[in-house]
Amino acid sequence: MSSTLSVPQAAVPSRAETQLKMDQRAQAAGLIKPLDHYTLADRLEAQAASLGDHPFLIYGDRRLSYAEIDAQANQVAHAALACGLKPGDVCAMAMENRPEFFSTWFGLTKIGVVVAFINNQINGRPLQHALESTLAKAVIVGEECAHNFAQTPDLNVPLWLLPDAEKPASAEDLASLSSAYIEQLESAPRTQVDTVHRKGIKAEMPTLLIFTSGTTGLPKAAIYSHMRWLCSGDVMEVTIGAKSDDVFYCCLPLYHGAAATSVTSTALRAGATILVRRKFSVSRFWQDVRDNDVTVCQYIGEICRYLLNQETECGEHKLRCMMGAGLTAESWQRWIERFGQMDVYEGWGSTEANTNLINVDNYIGSCGRVPDWNKTNFRLVRYDVATDSYLRDEQGHYILCEPGEVGEGIGMIINHPEIGGGRFEGYTSTEASEQKILRNVFSEGDSWWRSGDLLRYDEDGYFYFVDRIGDTFRWKSENVSTQEVASALGDFTGAELINIYGVQVPEHEGRAGMAAIVMQEGQSFDPQALYDLTEARVPRYAAPLFVRVSAAADMTTTFKLRKVDLQRQGYAPEHCKDPLYVRDDKAGTYRPYSAAALADAGLPPFEYQ
Repeated sequence: MSSTLSVPQAAVPSRAETQLKMDQRAQAAGLIKPLDHYTLADRLEAQAASLGDHPFLIYGDRRLSYAEIDAQANQVAHAALACGLKPGDVCAMAMENRPEFFSTWFGLTKIGVVVAFINNQINGRPLQHALESTLAKAVIVGEECAHNFAQTPDLNVPLWLLPDAEKPASAEDLASLSSAYIEQLESAPRTQVDTVHRKGIKAEMPTLLIFTSGTTGLPKAAIYSHMRWLCSGDVMEVTIGAKSDDVFYCCLPLYHGAAATSVTSTALRAGATILVRRKFSVSRFWQDVRDNDVTVCQYIGEICRYLLNQETECGEHKLRCMMGAGLTAESWQRWIERFGQMDVYEGWGSTEANTNLINVDNYIGSCGRVPDWNKTNFRLVRYDVATDSYLRDEQGHYILCEPGEVGEGIGMIINHPEIGGGRFEGYTSTEASEQKILRNVFSEGDSWWRSGDLLRYDEDGYFYFVDRIGDTFRWKSENVSTQEVASALGDFTGAELINIYGVQVPEHEGRAGMAAIVMQEGQSFDPQALYDLTEARVPRYAAPLFVRVSAAADMTTTFKLRKVDLQRQGYAPEHCKDPLYVRDDKAGTYRPYSAAALADAGLPPFEYQ
């Protein structure tokens, strides 16, 4: 199933033109070797020595230079050593986006400590799980996160307070936090810490533990080596042509891979500046961009939709480049038409991925291109969403997709002492890592990382994200992509966002489509208008059979929609307090939920699981 919308497209570059750009990326990716004694701290110190007073961070009305951040990181390193941390230890940190996030992170890295980023909005069992799965020896807790830890007893790990003048906590919330670290930090010298503490660290060794978003179940801690983090910056520097006079806009949470890698590693590599905001703000975005001469912005598709749904104009700005994921072709076209021409580097990958795609051609709607299959470890294999299984040939091997076919993206795992590319560094959980590996895919003994993502590609080699496995469902013998339906209906008048998912219908095979719609403030849901839009945009089998008009969306802090609870509640009014509607094709509209509306549609009541 695909959207019926068409988007004007520029001429297709030759495969050779695209491959030249990919070759430049590959060359940059190979600059740091696995066995090199080179770390994130080494790059920071080199840039601080070279750039000195050049601003590294902009935060409100503060500007902090490379030299200043390096000096603050030195204080952190000395304080952490005084508190007993040593090379190879894991130290967790929970903090919102602010300058101390960088100085704390970089300072721990200077003494060879592995840093675990903790979601600053979790408490209880998820927080316990995060600390247990990383084996953290201590946690540096920003005062703004103190309440989360106060709500989570029996953590059995030292909790070191880092004050936050902007968000002071109550005495009750601070009771479980120790002042030992801040006492050491306040008296620590700003001089370089002895590099002997990271003398034995190779580039292939872990430096970060970054948790997946956790749209289902408890998040997993993905391992990030110095090499992979640094190479991310090397590659994106040449991809977007980053320079020291660039200003990067960072409004996504730093504890997640996107902001911590793409933005930070690229800016550090280029000697550029990062404008940091605590949280994304629709109302402040364009003013921030204009007032600070922002040139590069990282995005998530939902952020772009929020901005497009507002009446705020962008004004004169210097934004030349966007890099991110989840921007649909329709939103992309609207973005350019409204906010001006700029390069958009839409990509596909994940925190733990050993392969990726990126659109280096500014080709609207695509998440990347494979111009030469001999120069990538990425493949697309046939996958049957109805049986949740891979299709195989007569020899039992997986089958490659042809253009137009939907399949799962996988990456060949490469383990070579002199090559960093293609490695699957996995999670802190060996069991979780093993679950992401496919073996004997195309030949005996090979191994591949499985993404869990469905994609397709066209005759020109351009790829398009379709959906997550599990989000694509089958109804009336047709495969329905929640992503494509949400995209097709995304400009429904007055909608803040639309979350599409499949729900079980008793006595029916597969799942029926359901939409959870959040309306903008002051806007009301028009069932007739939605029905008319579905008729114009999607096949009937893909149109949502049920609608709930929600007051708010259940999202992760990286703007990914959660669907599990929605699917469990289904269209049962006793478990869903939101207004419900049922599709009525005979009447040509969506009707308010009732037993009569269900009966007229030939549907049974929902059975709550």
